[in-house]
Amino acid sequence: MAGLEIPTWDPETALLIGAILLEAFVLYVGYGGLERLVGPYLMELVVGGDASAR
Repeated sequence: MAGLEIPTWDPETALLIGAILLEAFVLYVGYGGLERLVGPYLMELVVGGDASAR
């Protein structure tokens, strides 16, 4: 039957998928850290502090 074959994995494909997942994880952690460092400063700058944002 067409469409029921089990695909074979190419090592290059597995490496590409691994690299994409690693990049996504690094970006997720990096942007989280950046938000934690710069976020309070931006809140203070834009809305005048955390208390007035609630």
